[in-house]
Amino acid sequence: MTGPVLETERLTLRPLALADFPRWAEMMADPEAAKFLGGAQPAATAWRGFMSMAGAWSLTGIAMFSLIERNTGLWLGRIGPWQPLDWPGTEVGWGLHPDAQGKGYGVEAATATIDYAFDVLGWTDVIHCIDPDNTPSQRLAERLGSYNQGPTQMPPPYQDIPVDKWGQSRAEWRARRR
Repeated sequence: MTGPVLETERLTLRPLALADFPRWAEMMADPEAAKFLGGAQPAATAWRGFMSMAGAWSLTGIAMFSLIERNTGLWLGRIGPWQPLDWPGTEVGWGLHPDAQGKGYGVEAATATIDYAFDVLGWTDVIHCIDPDNTPSQRLAERLGSYNQGPTQMPPPYQDIPVDKWGQSRAEWRARRR
């Protein structure tokens, strides 16, 4: 898969590769890691989500990056721009493998992808669709300078899932980064 590659101090962010699927499937099978990503899934269901993300890269040039630890090459999760049809905004979202959580990878990678969304994609704001019970994602959003903008409506088939829209404008992001 071709596409942009971003690098941070500890991470490489790149489009999905087929070799990423085993760790993706592990993450999506873990009840706690997948709790706010649609729930634990068997590999066949996780495959469909994986292929949807790969297809979005191919067809639109916008999808979440695979998050790779530079020192080991280990797949750590998915993070980045996401804008499906009828989505409530231009999202930078995330999902981390259980063994990657709590190590600061989310902030490091989200910072790089928000910069990318504003500087390369030209977005004027970013949102994060976060379940009201997902306190780890709320804390990550706060660390990024985003704030809760209230409940939002997801498109079908997700319309019944409670979600708060967190986010900030490009001006707010740039003022904070100075």
